[in-house]
Amino acid sequence: MPRYALKIEYDGRPFCGWQAQADQPSVQGAIEAALARLEPDLPRIAAAGRTDTGVHATGQVAHCDMRRDWAPFRLMEALNHHLRPAPVAVLACAQVDDGFHARFSATERRYLFRLLARRAPPTFEAGQVWHIRHALHLAPMQEAAHHLLGTHDFTTFRASQCQAQSPVKTLDRLDITCHEHPHGQEFRFSLRARSFLHNQVRSIVGTLERVGAGAWAPSDMKAALEARDRAACGPVSPPDGLYLTGVGYPQDPFSG
Repeated sequence: MPRYALKIEYDGRPFCGWQAQADQPSVQGAIEAALARLEPDLPRIAAAGRTDTGVHATGQVAHCDMRRDWAPFRLMEALNHHLRPAPVAVLACAQVDDGFHARFSATERRYLFRLLARRAPPTFEAGQVWHIRHALHLAPMQEAAHHLLGTHDFTTFRASQCQAQSPVKTLDRLDITCHEHPHGQEFRFSLRARSFLHNQVRSIVGTLERVGAGAWAPSDMKAALEARDRAACGPVSPPDGLYLTGVGYPQDPFSG
């Protein structure tokens, strides 16, 4: 069966997350329903990251196995036709060898978290940013973030229901930038690692927000990390501002 890699964009608000669940809308379910319109009884698809309810993606990667050879462009066009009106789009499609696996072949995942700090609520970006009504300070958050870089036991920033075998992860990048926004500021948190624990990004961002607000000192982030205790974590941010922006592989399947 020929295998295809799909680069996927979606608005996570209408879905229970990526993973298919009985009687609930999911991104995986929407794509598999579109595939079933092309060929019935196909194997389940697999994705690089199982995003949670309300989490968005601009660069999710999944793979599917088809029974007949499709020109990648025609498969992409057919899927996008059958995905309408769901807020899901296939941005690119490439045929890959049988050894490619969207999840297990991945060497890194990249996430972006958008936080809007202003008094007025967002209108056009409602559900796409985490909105807070108070000001934040960039420098203390950047100082606190530095403590998380590298290889650590991230038990503090791990959801209790996380199924990962080990809490030890290597965080390769955590950059925080501030951008002007009408009557406020948008803070962008860019994170990169080979893999993440369940709720790790939202736990980190929620805790960093407390640093930016002045409720925590930057050194408190180091203490929380070293505690290896979920109770030491700050508030977990909502999913609204979280985006899976890219997945790295030894060879980019979409570069040809």
